[in-house]
Amino acid sequence: MHHDPIPAAHETGEHPVPTATTDQADPTGSPGGLIIFLNGTSSSGKSSIAQALLPILDEPYFHMPVDAFHAMRARHAFTPDQLPAVLRRTWMGFHRAVAGMAAAGNNIVVDHIFSEPWRLDDCLALFTPQHVVLVGVHCPLPELERREQARGNRPPGLAAHQFERVHAHGSYDIECDTSTTSAIDCARQIRDFLPRRPSPTAFEQLNLRAHAPTPVPQHGHR
Repeated sequence: MHHDPIPAAHETGEHPVPTATTDQADPTGSPGGLIIFLNGTSSSGKSSIAQALLPILDEPYFHMPVDAFHAMRARHAFTPDQLPAVLRRTWMGFHRAVAGMAAAGNNIVVDHIFSEPWRLDDCLALFTPQHVVLVGVHCPLPELERREQARGNRPPGLAAHQFERVHAHGSYDIECDTSTTSAIDCARQIRDFLPRRPSPTAFEQLNLRAHAPTPVPQHGHR
């Protein structure tokens, strides 16, 4: 089968895809793998897309879901005062585990939920922004609620609670809607997008926005 040559990144403004078998380097000189970051509410289909992605990607990838880290924690009854700190430490540890795996040259598929702004801020501080493909996983609320009820292992109303928050940052490299597109077709769209990732990436844009100086109010003369 004949494939048209892919233009060089400097000709298109697109990023090459870092792989575990090449010595790609971030600006600090450390090797880094690619992070495909799936962000969406609970029951939006992130894990299904991740599972469909792994067999069709050209390079080896690790699937690192945040739920797996919560499942590692000992079953223990926490008081309402204790639980927020326990969950925050879990999420922070998860972010650092992803960053460490990528820093060692591993490619990662992450599924996570940016339902609180600090989680995005933490990831922006940890990940090499040009090595992140940020994927928005969307699904209408009625379908999310139907899936949530059918699953039976999520607190009622969880997706509705997250719905307005998860995509509030507004920037993605690629987006998909799992109410109209199957997990495997979403995975194929993401796979086919990788060689033509734009520059700057969504994470680069979000990083710039996060570090932009706050405008000083101008007071006019009376």
